Amino acid sequence: MFPKPKNPPFKNHGSKGKWSRKQILGHLIDSAINNLQRFTEIGYQPQPYVYREYHQAELVQMNDYQNMDTKELLQLWLSLNKQIARVMHNQTEERLDLKVLFTDGELSDLRFIMQDYPEHMEYHLNQIVNG
Repeated sequence: MFPKPKNPPFKNHGSKGKWSRKQILGHLIDSAINNLQRFTEIGYQPQPYVYREYHQAELVQMNDYQNMDTKELLQLWLSLNKQIARVMHNQTEERLDLKVLFTDGELSDLRFIMQDYPEHMEYHLNQIVNG
């Protein structure tokens, strides 16, 4: 499914101040959890939907992804993203137009955050693959 990494060790800690590959994958899991919630909540929350930030570094640390089994991490990431794909596939044009209010006051829509999600994921997958 993915190209083989140029630097194979998956568990090695990242350099000081940087996440390891496992921690990046953990961040993608947290991102999937938060985005799945956003993608579904927007349909029943008052409009515009208020986009909530999440504490990325704290979640990676608290979930201790570095010490989790790699296969377990990959399975969790895959399962979450399969569900996100189903949710995305089932969106109507009407729902894609639902408004999202960001913390900086910018107004967008569900379509934007659903398009941004795979771009964010691709960026981090490249970090994992290329070290």
